[in-house]
Amino acid sequence: MAQTVRIAFRRQVLTLALSNILPMRQLEPGVRQMSRYKRIAASIAEVGIVEPLVVAKGKDEAETHMLVDGHLRHAALLDLGVTDAPCVIADDDEAFTYNKRVNRLATVQEHYMIARAVERGVSEEKLARALNVDIQMIKLKRGLLNGICPEVIDRLKDRSIDASMFASLRKMKPLRQIDVVDLMAAVGNFTSRYTQALLAATRQEDLARPEREKKIKGLTSEQMARMEREMEGLQRDIKLVETSHGDAVLDLVIASGYLAKLLGDADTRGYLARRHPEILTEFQAIVAASSLDEAAPPN
Repeated sequence: MAQTVRIAFRRQVLTLALSNILPMRQLEPGVRQMSRYKRIAASIAEVGIVEPLVVAKGKDEAETHMLVDGHLRHAALLDLGVTDAPCVIADDDEAFTYNKRVNRLATVQEHYMIARAVERGVSEEKLARALNVDIQMIKLKRGLLNGICPEVIDRLKDRSIDASMFASLRKMKPLRQIDVVDLMAAVGNFTSRYTQALLAATRQEDLARPEREKKIKGLTSEQMARMEREMEGLQRDIKLVETSHGDAVLDLVIASGYLAKLLGDADTRGYLARRHPEILTEFQAIVAASSLDEAAPPN
C-alpha cells in the first residue's frame, strides 16, 4: 500500500518579525569579519533578501519561531536595522539545515546568472555591490565562457571550480580543451595551477594562437618542452590502458570463474592445501576479490 509523502515545509512564504525568531545557535566571534558574511550583508542592503529564512513553529509561544536555517542572513538583517523578513515554515523543529541538501551554484551557472542580469539592465557596478566583490570579478565571470568550446562547458556545467582556470583553457584549441578537462576530471583536480601546468605541457600547434610564443610564469622554454614530451608519453600510456582495459577485465572474469569452479571441487582444493598452500591462498584471494567486485553496488 502506497504511503502518503508529507511535505516538510508549508507552501506559503510568510513575513515574520525578527523579534519573534529565536536563533538555534550563536554565531562564532569574528563571523561578521568574514567575507561570506560581508557578501550576504551587501547583497541584502543592495537588492533585499533573496532566499527566505527557514523557521519552525515554537512549541510554547504562539508567535515564537525557531530559526532552523539562515543564521548569517538573520544576523545581517538585524545589523541593517530590518525588522521583519520572509520565512519558510518547517513543520519539524529539528536541528536540520536544509541548505545542506541544496547544490551550490556551479561556476558556469553563476556566469549565466550574471549574464542574464546584465541583459535585463542590471549594471555591473550594482552586481558588484550586491555580491560584495570587485567589479573586475563581475567582468571576469560575465565573459567566463568566451573561447570555451561547448563540449567543455557541458562537462563543467555542474561543477563549482576556480573561475580563473578558464583563462588557461581558452588559450587552447577545442580538442585540447576537451583532453585537458577530461584529464582534470580523471584526477579530480580543477585548480588554476593545474590548468596552467597542463597548458605548459600543451604542444604549440594545439594552442588557440600557435603563432604566439607560449609563456608561463616561472617556467623556461626548456622546462615547457620537457613537460610537452612527458605529457605526450602520458597520453600514449593512457590510450594503451584504455585499449587493453576491456580485454584485461574480460580475461580476469573468465579466469576467476574458472578458479571458482576449480576450488569448488573438494579433492582439488584438498590437494592444493596439502601440496601447494601458497597457490591455494592466491587462488582464493582472486576469487574473493572478483566476488566483491560483482557484489558492489553501482555508483
